[in-house]
Amino acid sequence: MHTQQHLQEVIAKAFGITANDITDELEYQSIPEWDSVSHLVLVTELETAYSITIEMEDVLTMGSITKIKELLQKYNVTTAG
Repeated sequence: MHTQQHLQEVIAKAFGITANDITDELEYQSIPEWDSVSHLVLVTELETAYSITIEMEDVLTMGSITKIKELLQKYNVTTAG
């Protein structure tokens, strides 16, 4: 099992922001750092961190932190704490 903190760190690394700035309310393009380019960086970071391959259809639905958490469950990645 992976931790919530680890997920926040992975996302923060992709966007170049602090992990404390990652909340469930964060959505695509709600901050300047989450644009189309950093979205692809995020996909790569998630794939690397969790040893998964995210399907293109799923990449297109990753529009919020909440959706990302739901998506990770599809790939048998759970985050807790």
